[in-house]
Amino acid sequence: MPLEALDGAVGHSFGLEVDGVMIKQITEVSGLKFEQDKIELKENTPDGKFILRNLPGRPKAGQLTLTRALTDDKSFDTWIKDSRFGKMSAVRKTGAVVVFDYENNPIKRYKLINAWPSGLEIGAMKAGATDVLTEKLTVAFEELQVE
Repeated sequence: MPLEALDGAVGHSFGLEVDGVMIKQITEVSGLKFEQDKIELKENTPDGKFILRNLPGRPKAGQLTLTRALTDDKSFDTWIKDSRFGKMSAVRKTGAVVVFDYENNPIKRYKLINAWPSGLEIGAMKAGATDVLTEKLTVAFEELQVE
């Protein structure tokens, strides 16, 4: 059975969903990756040959960066404030980066387990500049699942 090509799999239509709320003003997501340890198993075959096998180990925690234009939306601010004061039971959230096709239908979800904000960076402010002011939120997560 041939694989169907995804016409709508473009990198410009995505959003972050946290607690059932979709944030679509995000302009960039970077660092979205899954990693796990590699275990090397050395063994001899019954006929005496040495072989080296690679086995999957523990998954690694990760982090990603979300960039958006500075807005009056307070969702990032509240999340960061709670993490700074150690309210981790309220801060750790399950969310997802959702990719949409041309008709705005979700085609892929990257689920973030126990995600929390670990940093915020505001873009450079310069007198006379015409650039859009941005904020970059770094989000740490314990597990990434592809759905």
